[in-house]
Amino acid sequence: MPLTSDLGVSVSGTLTKAADLSTPADRLAWRRGLHLESGTGAGKADLRFTDTRTLAASATEDLDLAGVLTDAFGAALTFVRVKGLIISAAATNTNNVIVGAATSNAWATLLNATGTLTLRPGASVTVMTGSADATTYAVTAGTADLLKVSNSGAGSTVSYDIVIIGASA
Repeated sequence: MPLTSDLGVSVSGTLTKAADLSTPADRLAWRRGLHLESGTGAGKADLRFTDTRTLAASATEDLDLAGVLTDAFGAALTFVRVKGLIISAAATNTNNVIVGAATSNAWATLLNATGTLTLRPGASVTVMTGSADATTYAVTAGTADLLKVSNSGAGSTVSYDIVIIGASA
């Protein structure tokens, strides 16, 4: 099945300061994006995983990027490279969502084996490769393919949305 993907991040805003006769303004319009055609080489992707997930209080899960996750049609996904990753913690969470540092077989090309990201309620993180980069964020089946996601505390569940765009070769 062909897959075409567009990922992007943008920031816009206007900073103003009142002066005697005018209001100077500094306008920002900053954008970064990634377009991926269908395929497996540089600037291409052929796999997509999306889900809304919920973790019980103090729970942890390891998302196996090589052979366990399934696409929207139920086909098993084996990522060899991740080209885009978006994780968004639900705004209604009480606890944080912690991403990274799997106990074994950690997917370490993004956060190293022990690095983590803390997503407070409502927070999101987006990671995109450069369109010409065919090797960044490699996944190695069986030894470096687990993305750990944890609920930071007791007492309540957490939910998060996840999108992974990548290549099978």
